[in-house]
Amino acid sequence: MTVSSIPQGSTAPRWLQMLHYTAKPLDYMEQGAQRGGDIFNAPVIGDHETVLFVSHPQGIQQIFSSDKCITAPPNALLQPIVGNRSIFCLEGARHRRERKLLMPPFHREQIPQYGQLILELTENAMAGLAPGESFLARSLMQTISLDVILKVVFGLSDGPRFDQLKTLIIEFTDCFQNSLVSGALFFPALRINWGSRSPWGHFQHVRHQVSELLLAEICDRRAQDTTHKNDILSLLIAARDENGQPMADAELHDELLTMLVAGHETTASAISWALYWIYQNPKIYQTLVDELDRLGPSPDPMEITKLPYLTAVCHETLRLYPIATLTVPREVTAPMTLMDYALEPGTRLYGAIYLTHHRPDLYPESKSFKPERFLERQFSNYEFLPFGGGIRRCIGEVLAQFEMKLVLATLVSHYQLEWVDKTPEVPKRRGVTLAPGNGVKMQFNGKRE
Repeated sequence: MTVSSIPQGSTAPRWLQMLHYTAKPLDYMEQGAQRGGDIFNAPVIGDHETVLFVSHPQGIQQIFSSDKCITAPPNALLQPIVGNRSIFCLEGARHRRERKLLMPPFHREQIPQYGQLILELTENAMAGLAPGESFLARSLMQTISLDVILKVVFGLSDGPRFDQLKTLIIEFTDCFQNSLVSGALFFPALRINWGSRSPWGHFQHVRHQVSELLLAEICDRRAQDTTHKNDILSLLIAARDENGQPMADAELHDELLTMLVAGHETTASAISWALYWIYQNPKIYQTLVDELDRLGPSPDPMEITKLPYLTAVCHETLRLYPIATLTVPREVTAPMTLMDYALEPGTRLYGAIYLTHHRPDLYPESKSFKPERFLERQFSNYEFLPFGGGIRRCIGEVLAQFEMKLVLATLVSHYQLEWVDKTPEVPKRRGVTLAPGNGVKMQFNGKRE
């Protein structure tokens, strides 16, 4: 087979496909899969003519493991958000160096020490609600997740800079609710700064304010003795590469921005989706409550994260509507064969996470929320991949799942909550991720006895 024989996801003009994908990415992907099957051409990202969406586990495994013919280029889609020095936008030796520096603070052995703080931050956020009060889960989870980022990752304590950053970061990420800002990530021609009142101008203005605060914090932290600090920023400042060199301020700045966007937004959306599914299904809710109650009134955070049904609920949430619907891009560097298709250098490849998670051969009745799937069988890293894979697998995966489990466990076991908006939630684009479109409206009915 040749490149020309690869199925087309759509026969529409490219510009129309790009509009379709930008506005309704899941609809575009599902139509492409119906037409093209396991692999199809979807020229909707960047200026590449051949952009393949691959949903078959065998093809995804080959993409992740074929380092001789496939490279992981910079993610140009995210560069305007996170900067040129973010791990998303590096390749080759620079990417390998950055990844080695970033990995230790996110290691599985480092994360448990943050457990008690995450539980406290969740309870602090809930303390502001009165019985009978309605709230948007997406907004409240954003507050909790942002507090986790600022205290666990940045090591900030309450004070003026904490308050400033919190306000600005919410404004920064909320910019992506504007379709023109989200659209500008896919259509560079829309990145026009007409001043701080224009959509893209406002985004850049807020980003600049966030950057100034981050750089000020980095400067202050370098002047402090951080020997006994265990927040992730302090650990990164202390880190040294193989040549004994530390990370530069510009590198730290871009990585902190990356953690803000990739860690705070995504986790808030994932927990919101989980609450949506749990509180509209009494059986799932009761099964989860029973499992949590068996741990007693003050369980150890690590014991919470090991619970099988809670883990299954989190996995099923990340399966049904993965926050990132595609893996980060790969590019073919030498002629190769992928699933019987001959590919030429320059071909862009994406693992279609959403489509893989809805393959009927892997996940029967894939649109239904069924946590028991993950109790009945083990899925490979090419069948269930909410955090991507290969050399671009998400570094913050362990912290994200740790936080998700602890926040959910606290909310379900300590509080009486109710989903009050009977309008079904549908995914809505927020930049390059998807979030519940209505925000998951809930009501707080007091603490559980």
